[in-house]
Amino acid sequence: MTITPVEHLDTPAPIPLRPGVRPPRATPLVASVTFLTRGLLKLRRVPEQAADAVLIPVIFTVLFTYLFGGALAGSTSNYLQYLLPGTLVMTALLVTVYAGVGLNTDKSRGVIDRFRSMPVWSPAHVTGALLTEGARALVGSTIVIGVGMAMGFRPAGGMTGVLAAVGIVVAFATSLAWVWAAIGLALRSPTAVSTLSFLVQFPLVFASNVFVDPKTMPAWLHAFVEVNPISLLATTVRHLMAGTSSGAEIAGVVLAAAAISAAFAPPTIRLYRAA
Repeated sequence: MTITPVEHLDTPAPIPLRPGVRPPRATPLVASVTFLTRGLLKLRRVPEQAADAVLIPVIFTVLFTYLFGGALAGSTSNYLQYLLPGTLVMTALLVTVYAGVGLNTDKSRGVIDRFRSMPVWSPAHVTGALLTEGARALVGSTIVIGVGMAMGFRPAGGMTGVLAAVGIVVAFATSLAWVWAAIGLALRSPTAVSTLSFLVQFPLVFASNVFVDPKTMPAWLHAFVEVNPISLLATTVRHLMAGTSSGAEIAGVVLAAAAISAAFAPPTIRLYRAA
């Protein structure tokens, strides 16, 4: 039997490289988007990583509305209008922790060393992680709003107010991710990052106006709630959804987010380069 050789293959011919000519180096934006894609692929393949960050706010929305709505606001419908913007903020806070957990995991596995040896913009790994948390916050916010709409939430500010509220929540979450990125690079294990997140986040969330009006709180606690940045964000989100927001409120949240980024971005980059 004679075997006829295959002369024509569908594989493309290799592109010749000219001697001494190197491909152009990726810009910081392209490098950051590449790491964002990496984070989204990890989320798609391991969706349980974000299960608690998405399911806990949904569970809080459903349980608090039907368990405490009648006692706190006279009806579950009235309480849902107050509660849902707060759980939207809670979602943003929870998802930001994964920036620190993911970077800590990469550090402990030696992945950061490999990335730093590559000819790419060094902070792209960190900025890509922050963009991933922004995307995660957007997904979680969409789910929470969808559940709230199914339960009867009707924002007076309409779709414009909802989109503005989601936008400011995602922006604040992205800036807050700098904090957890720095913590994740400073601590020694992902478990330590997760444990610290509960010790920090839950007091900040519950000692705010996320779930209840602070008017009935003791004076010392009321004073803390008034200066808690979580309360500022929750109030702004409520007013955006109600169509009663002011430029001063929005500017306050934007300035707070900018201050957080300015305070934690430089030490985070230093910690990354020293990891």
